[in-house]
Amino acid sequence: MELGDLALKLGLALAIGFVIGLERGWKERDEVEGHRTAGLRTFALIGLLGGIFGVFSMGGDRVLLAAGFVAVSAVLAAYMWREGEHVHDFSATSLVAAMLTFILGALAVVGDMAVAAGSGVAAVILLTYKSTLHGWLARITWAELRSGLLLAAMTFIALPLLPDRAVDPWLTINPHDLWLMTILIATVSFAGYVAVKLRGSKQGVILAAALGGLFASTVVTLSLARMAREESSRLRLFAGGISASGCVMMFRVLIVTGLINPELALALAPVMLAAAAVMAISAMFLVSYGDIGKEAARPLRLKNPFDLLEVLRFGTLLMIVTLAIELARRFLGDVGLLGVAALSGLADVDAVTLSVSRLGTAAPAAANAILLAVAVNTAAKSVYAWVVGGARLGRMLLVQNAATLAVAAGVRLLLS
Repeated sequence: MELGDLALKLGLALAIGFVIGLERGWKERDEVEGHRTAGLRTFALIGLLGGIFGVFSMGGDRVLLAAGFVAVSAVLAAYMWREGEHVHDFSATSLVAAMLTFILGALAVVGDMAVAAGSGVAAVILLTYKSTLHGWLARITWAELRSGLLLAAMTFIALPLLPDRAVDPWLTINPHDLWLMTILIATVSFAGYVAVKLRGSKQGVILAAALGGLFASTVVTLSLARMAREESSRLRLFAGGISASGCVMMFRVLIVTGLINPELALALAPVMLAAAAVMAISAMFLVSYGDIGKEAARPLRLKNPFDLLEVLRFGTLLMIVTLAIELARRFLGDVGLLGVAALSGLADVDAVTLSVSRLGTAAPAAANAILLAVAVNTAAKSVYAWVVGGARLGRMLLVQNAATLAVAAGVRLLLS
């Protein structure tokens, strides 16, 4: 290795130790000199020491490097044990950080410098956000933790085990792809819930409804309609929330389509953006018409949207719709495709959006199928709101959704 490259690697090892030591030293900056085991200088030296031991082991023999790691860790553990005895502190964070500093210093020399630098930055972030992470841990519920673990298991355990090939006679159902789509929807759902939890309830119904529109605008409609029946004084606020979730749903359909089939998304964009604009204007009008401060004062109670039954239900629906769309397209043509899209839109638009987008075509039939599913879903939500939330709420949404569909249909006719 050339001298310049070696100096750069050792400089990175020193820098990693310096940055970690900066965070550790800042946390203990009020301590009297000599009353702490390791600070900025010590951590910087540990990083450099790891780099030097890495230089000695560059020939391939890692025994000396392992011996250096064990020796440094043992000395630091002894000193930190004495410090813990003195201040009655049982934390092992500083010891683990010092051990990591040595390893990253060695990695900077014998391994990938980018990995070493990135790991050092990640370590400093974890150390810096101690109070934030502990505060978040104190607020999290068991149901939320369980949902997060379940999502991780779906992603890192179940997904790799599924076959990445079609398993049906029509070569349509790919378990790996279907489960991946299910995970994406579940992730968006859980992320919206977490965002509301972190921001608190001060943002009120509109924020929660808009975030809910990221994953299930129909569910948001039913939830807010039930609340509107119980609290009629907030009727316009709840109607505005339903409109906001519908507006977000329009953007969601367009974005999901664009990620899978950009050509189809371009065909849908004028109609979807026009519909989203009408819903956004309606939401702003409905919200600004009422007493927002009073209506939004009470916290919104949100159910954790991510549970196993809902995930399995969505996965099953997606599989059925995918198969039905492919069979309808093969044996019935465009009429069959539109029929399946209309029926599916009564409950959900994601399954049709994902399935049709994966056909890899921007033909009018594909665009019409998605637009029909969105139109049916929008009209159905007016009926759902009427039945669950009462006639007043239903009439508000019926007028707004009729205007939305009329504008969307006009744009579609102009472009056809």
